[in-house]
Amino acid sequence: MAIKYIPFYTPLEGQAVLGNFIRTRRLLDYRGNRDVVPVVERGMVKYDMVREEPVGENPDKNMVVRGDCVATCAYLKDRGIKVDLVYIDPPFASGADYAKKVYLRHNPALAERIEEAERELSHDEMKSFEEKMYGDIWDKEKYLNWMYENLCAIKSVMSDEASIYVHLDWNIGHYVKILMDEIFGEENFANEIVWHYYNKMQGNVNRFASNHDTIFYYHIGNDFNFTPIKEKREKQTKQIKRVWDSEGQKLVNAKDENGKVIYQDSDSFTIDDVWRLPMLQPAGQVEPMEYETQKPEALLRRIIESSSNEGMLVADFFAGSGVTAAVAHKLGRRFVTCDIGINSIELTRDRLKNLGAEFDVMKVDDGVSLFRNPAQTMDRVREIIPNLKADAELGKFWAGSVSDTQKGKIPVYVPDLKNSAERLLDRAMMSRIVEEITKINADTDLKEVRIYYINKIADGELEKEERHADPRIHIVKEPLRPYLAQTIELDKARWEGPREVQDGCFTRWRIDLRWFFSDRVAKKIKDYNEVSLAQVNKYNEKHTDAPKTFTPLRISEEGLECIEMVSLDCTCSDSPEWHADAEIKIDAKTSRMIFNGTKTQKFWQGYIVSDERPLRLKIRNICGDETIFVL
Repeated sequence: MAIKYIPFYTPLEGQAVLGNFIRTRRLLDYRGNRDVVPVVERGMVKYDMVREEPVGENPDKNMVVRGDCVATCAYLKDRGIKVDLVYIDPPFASGADYAKKVYLRHNPALAERIEEAERELSHDEMKSFEEKMYGDIWDKEKYLNWMYENLCAIKSVMSDEASIYVHLDWNIGHYVKILMDEIFGEENFANEIVWHYYNKMQGNVNRFASNHDTIFYYHIGNDFNFTPIKEKREKQTKQIKRVWDSEGQKLVNAKDENGKVIYQDSDSFTIDDVWRLPMLQPAGQVEPMEYETQKPEALLRRIIESSSNEGMLVADFFAGSGVTAAVAHKLGRRFVTCDIGINSIELTRDRLKNLGAEFDVMKVDDGVSLFRNPAQTMDRVREIIPNLKADAELGKFWAGSVSDTQKGKIPVYVPDLKNSAERLLDRAMMSRIVEEITKINADTDLKEVRIYYINKIADGELEKEERHADPRIHIVKEPLRPYLAQTIELDKARWEGPREVQDGCFTRWRIDLRWFFSDRVAKKIKDYNEVSLAQVNKYNEKHTDAPKTFTPLRISEEGLECIEMVSLDCTCSDSPEWHADAEIKIDAKTSRMIFNGTKTQKFWQGYIVSDERPLRLKIRNICGDETIFVL
C-alpha cells in the first residue's frame, strides 16, 4: 500500500525550451505536456516492498524487483541507495505488441523412449505459440510524459559519479533527447551512440532499411566514470603516434629529434560512437532468446566496462530478459533491476540463478494483483467491467463508456496500470480527471462519470478538486480491485507424495506429478488452433492444386508438457517468501532439465526430489503463471 511521497529530482529550468529557437518565436511544446507537472510536484509514491524469494545469501543486496521504474526509484531513494550506472531500454512508442515464444515441453510419458521422443519433439511435441508480453501502444504525448516522469525518478537515485544510457530508436529518440537535455543538462550530454546491427534481415521497404538504434549517454557531473574501450584489430597496422602539445591543450603528431613524424605499430583501436555489433547471436553463443526485444550481452558489456568499476551498482529499470543484471554480475558489479511483467521477472530470475548470482526477488506491494503484466491485465479488466465499450469520441484518456437509458452516455476512467502515477487517486489525479470532464461537457450534456481506482486518498480531500467540476455531473468512484481479482486464474494439479525414497546411501523426499491443467494455456492453444486453421483454409481456397494440411496443437491427458518449472519449499509453509530448496526447470527449446540451476541432458520424468521434507509445491506453466500448493 502507499506509504508516503518521495520528492522527485527537480529538472533544470527551461532547458527544453531551446533558446536558439527564440528567433522564430517557437517553443518546444506538445499536447498535454503540462499534465506531468502536478505528478512531479507531488512526488513519487512509495509503497511497501516485500521480499518474495531470497536466492543465496546476497551480501551485496542485489535486487530483482517486480514493479515499475518510479515505484522502485521511490524505494531506493527512501533507503538512501544510489546507483552508479543506469542503462534502460524502455518501450519505443512504436505501436507494436511484443510477445515471447511459448513452447510446449517434452511429454514425460515419453521419457522411457528417449530416441523416439527426440524425433517426435521436432514434429508434434515441440510446438510453439506466442504470449503477449506488453503492448507498446502509445501516443507520443502520453509516452513523453511517462518518460519524463521515469527519467526524473531515475535522476533522483543516481550518484554524483553516475552515468545513464537510454536506448531508443529513430521513431522517438529525438524527442526524448530534448527531455534528457532538460533533466540531465545539455552540458552533461556525452554521446549519441549508434548501434549498427549489421546482420538483421530486412524485408522490402520503400525507403532505406533501418538497421540501427540510438543510445543517448549522459553523465551527472564532472566526476563521472569513463574508461575508453579498446578492441583488437584483425591485423596489425602502423599509426602516427599522438602526444599532447607543450601546453597540454591538444593532441599533435609526435616527432623525433630530426623532426620526422614517429610511427608506431598498433594491434588495437579505441571504440568510437558507432558500435558494429550483431543483433542475432553468433553460432555457438548461448544467450536466452525468449524475449523479443532482448539485446545482446556484448552491447551491455561495452557500456558497463566503460562507465563503471567493479563493485559499483548498476541499474536497469526495464529489465526485459535480465541482460543488464546478468552482464553486471559477470563483470563483478552489483545490480538492481525491475520490470512490471511477470514473464520478465521470471526470465531474469532464472537467468541470474543459472549464473550463480545471489539476489532477492522483491515485489512492490501497491495492492495490484496483475494478470501476468499490465497489458494483459488491462485487456481482461476491459472485458470484465459490465457493459464497458470502447468510445473513440471521448479521446484516449477514457477507457470507454457505458450506456444508460436514463443517464445517457457515462464516460469511464480506468487507471493505466503501466503508469504508477495513475495507481493512486489523489488530488493531482482528480484535478486531471475534472479537467478532462470539463472538456467533454463542453460538447455533451453529461449526467454521470464513473471513476475506477486502485488506491485513493480520503474522499474529503478528493472533493476539494471535484468542486471544480459541473455540480450537475455525478462523479461515481468505484474500486477496481474486485475486477483485478477476477483476472487471476489458478492452475490445478494432482500429485502423489511426498514420500521417502532411497537414493544410494541417502533418503530423499519425492513428489510425482500425475496431472496438470491450466485454463490459461488451454485457451491460448485453442486460440492458436482457431487462427492457424483459418489461415490454412484461406490459403487452400487460393491454392486448390497444392493444399496445406493443419495439425492442431493438443494437450495430453496428463498435461505435464504445459509445465515450465516445478519448485519445492522445504523451509516454511505459510511465509510470503518462497525458498526454492529444490527446483526443476524444463528448457524451452530442448526440453532438457535444469536441476537447481545446473543444465542436464535428461528429459523430465514427471517427479522432483528434495533432501528435506517439502512443505509447499510451486508449478509454473509455460505461459509464466505460477501456482503454489500447500502439501
